[in-house]
Amino acid sequence: MTGIRLTAPVPGWSIDADVVVVGSGVAGLTAALRCAAAGLATVVVTKARLDDGSTRWAQGGVAAALGEGDTPEQHLDDTLVAGAGLCDETAVRTLVTEGPDAVRRLIGTGAHFDTADDGTIALGREGGHHRRRIAHAGGDATGAEISRALVEAVREAALHTVENALVLDLLTDAEGRTAGVSLHVMGEGQHDGVGAVNAPAVILATGGMGQVFSATTNPPVATGDGVALALRAGAEVSDLEFVQFHPTVLFLGAGAEGQQPLVSEAVRGEGAHLVDAHGTRFMLGQHELAELAPRDIVAKAITRQMQLHGTEHMYLDARHFGAKMWEQHFPTILAACRTHGIDPVTEPIPVAPAAHHASGGIRTDLRGRTTVPGLYACGEVACTGVHGANRLASNSLLEGLVFAERIAADIVADRPRSAAATVADDPAPSPLLPPEARTTIQRIMTRGAGVVRSADSLARAAEELEDLHRSAFLKAGAAEPKDAVPGVEAWEVTNLLLVSRVLVAAARQREETRGCHWREDRPERDDENWRRHLVVKLTPDRQLVLRRTDTEAFGPVQPSGAADCAATGTTHPTPEEP
Repeated sequence: MTGIRLTAPVPGWSIDADVVVVGSGVAGLTAALRCAAAGLATVVVTKARLDDGSTRWAQGGVAAALGEGDTPEQHLDDTLVAGAGLCDETAVRTLVTEGPDAVRRLIGTGAHFDTADDGTIALGREGGHHRRRIAHAGGDATGAEISRALVEAVREAALHTVENALVLDLLTDAEGRTAGVSLHVMGEGQHDGVGAVNAPAVILATGGMGQVFSATTNPPVATGDGVALALRAGAEVSDLEFVQFHPTVLFLGAGAEGQQPLVSEAVRGEGAHLVDAHGTRFMLGQHELAELAPRDIVAKAITRQMQLHGTEHMYLDARHFGAKMWEQHFPTILAACRTHGIDPVTEPIPVAPAAHHASGGIRTDLRGRTTVPGLYACGEVACTGVHGANRLASNSLLEGLVFAERIAADIVADRPRSAAATVADDPAPSPLLPPEARTTIQRIMTRGAGVVRSADSLARAAEELEDLHRSAFLKAGAAEPKDAVPGVEAWEVTNLLLVSRVLVAAARQREETRGCHWREDRPERDDENWRRHLVVKLTPDRQLVLRRTDTEAFGPVQPSGAADCAATGTTHPTPEEP
């Protein structure tokens, strides 16, 4: 444990449980349902409403070897290629072999997928897949259907849920083992203000951190809270530099910020073409799969074309679909485009890359265990080794399903006992940033650590982020402190700064181009030196330590303090002090 925590009031209320699940997407609710079914007292904490997480926004589907002639081995091969040499093969094999049955269990929970005329699941194709293996629901509303089914199951099971609650920090016992979480409930209800859920097992399923960038497909709640909590708790994170930028996000103008409408890869899977302003296809010859190349390749190609033509977007042309296909297969995307004055039936869609998915996160083993005893992580907040340097399309929902079930099985088998939480003598609270710093952080990250990065751009970003944090410490230490008032917006911004600093530190150290990490000053992939994982940890003396693994294998995840990879000797100023 680091002893570092957010500045917040002392918890004024508490709930006792066997397990607390933080997050209500596919990973969190699947884990919660499995734990509750085994008789464990389970509490679900979620930042907004139960159905407001990233899962609901997923237009793509669930990838699994469900079709005739497809096999887990073929799915594994496509995943390894997309991951650009950094996938952990054991983790991927676990995903693809357990995935089909996990999808069937999801259907048993009540999720309805689109079917073909013969009643079998209708399977589509997306980038990086050599077969049609993507199960969709409602055409382009898969996430919404999965969320609906899981939320209904949670309510039918009468699970204890705490909505509109921002998790703050991990609680631990005298031996440093997990003892629950502190959280803040926004608004009146059964609970209000800062409280605690006391539990010997905590599952973080808090989703992504797309809000560190100006334009993202992530909802506003995706502020990296889980990764920040884990770092303060002393857990290791890995591969945070690999942020996938979705190639085809509806372009709303150069000044557009916040959550942007996604144009699903499934549109390209059905034959849409990427073209420039003259209508010329530019993916032909770039990759054997053309528009269906892995996302990092497509995002880079679009960015190169934008640079070449001096424009801010390219186009996705699917006019040949016709109105009927758009209305039946992609009603959500059609409505979003028309809302913004674009009719894809009659005109190409302006698109540009935007931050989409974090391939890295809290480092876990195959049972979802982190380096902090009793703390688990699954879904986008976790780094299982499955995605490597670039996630294969539609593997994220499957990862949430498979590893959530594995976590639940581990907790049920272990049945951890509760212990009283303790507070460090010197808890060292972090100075908070003012809410207005959010936009500043997002613009720094977009300029310096976006689709295209370089040593110079990352150095500038690191310096600007350091200035922000130094300012917070100076204000906190002033004779008349003017630091930000504890509250949701200040906590979120402080979390954003922490994960931004870690991301930039890792991206600066990885001096190569690999997967979705594109260094224009280091354009080649360097397997000899960099087919490795970067593991980051925040130490009790407020140092940020980056270590590099010996091989591309993920390696065992051991309790905090155990050495599991070779240290590079690199220490960076912590995101927690100037």
